[in-house]
Amino acid sequence: MRTLQTIYLEGKQRLQKAGLESPAFDAMCLFEYVFHMNRQGLIMHGKTECLKAEKELQFFTLIEQRAHHRPLQYILGEWMFFNLRLKMGEGVLIAREDTVVLVETAVCLLDTKCCSILDLCAGTGAVGLGIASIRPTASITCVEKFDHAFAYLKDNIERCKQKGITNVTAEQGDVLSPNFAAQFADVECIVSNPPYVETAVLPTLQAEVQQEPQTALDGGKDGLLFYRGIADIWIPKIKSGGLIAVEIGQGQEAAVSQLFSAAGIDRIQFEKDNAAIIRVVAGIKR
Repeated sequence: MRTLQTIYLEGKQRLQKAGLESPAFDAMCLFEYVFHMNRQGLIMHGKTECLKAEKELQFFTLIEQRAHHRPLQYILGEWMFFNLRLKMGEGVLIAREDTVVLVETAVCLLDTKCCSILDLCAGTGAVGLGIASIRPTASITCVEKFDHAFAYLKDNIERCKQKGITNVTAEQGDVLSPNFAAQFADVECIVSNPPYVETAVLPTLQAEVQQEPQTALDGGKDGLLFYRGIADIWIPKIKSGGLIAVEIGQGQEAAVSQLFSAAGIDRIQFEKDNAAIIRVVAGIKR
């Protein structure tokens, strides 16, 4: 029988050979998932022999999935975002650290009074739920079109209710449809992490990203399809003095700010992510 340390190290080596960016981190996440033992536990008990062959088999099965670039978040079935453990898997966009900037921007610009918030293209609900965890008096509606993603959205809302976050609801609909948008008026805040990758760029994305739903990535020929929709359809729904904040792709800040300014948004500001890339455009409705 092999020791737990030997099993972990072999898993890490397989991921290294596959050319993954963070083989040690990924192998540790999978090891903890299978053996319920974190890095500290492995240090303390690494010389212990693995007595359950099915656990070893499960671990290396997951290692092979990761070696073939299946996203780690999909393998684990959940991921931490803004101190929330959210379910995610095939059919929904992975909530990434970049999007924390959008949540933090919205929270900082919102005052503490009760307000109505729409989270458009909500996916897992990461943005809306993240805001709700800090602004419990807000009334937040997460809008998602696609069935697979909507199922994750509903599951995550129910999960968060068990943690005391009860101010979020889900609405299924197409954010590019004026007929769908007609039911909303006098919105005080809109947030969105919409698809923003140029269609031609999609085949060049990382192998992991290409396994995420194209519908959550494809922003049209120039990547701005959804920002035009937000400017044309949704900004008119925001009441005067209300807030809009959106995540953007690298280099899109000028185009998005021009669209929003023409639609009635003032005091536009940009917020950067940890890599010093402008990741959020925000502003106030005139």
